[in-house]
Amino acid sequence: MWVLAVILIVALMIPVAAILVDSPLGKSVARRMEGGGRDGGGTAPELRDMQRKVEVLETEVEDLNRTIAGMREELQFMQRLLEDPRRKKPTS
Repeated sequence: MWVLAVILIVALMIPVAAILVDSPLGKSVARRMEGGGRDGGGTAPELRDMQRKVEVLETEVEDLNRTIAGMREELQFMQRLLEDPRRKKPTS
């Protein structure tokens, strides 16, 4: 009797599993298992857009670093100008 019940349950689970795998839920689970994210084809453009934004931000950070270095040099120059001029006179 138990063997017949197990066979009947397995036989009924096969079509249920096929329906679930073919459903949007099953396709979503398959995409997540493949690492494709939520939209499948939509993630590649999102990834490219994110990479472009990161590159723009990195470029802006490099520009800001160069600007800060220039301002540092200007500040040091101004500090040297404002120091006591008698101390910096060359003896030639």
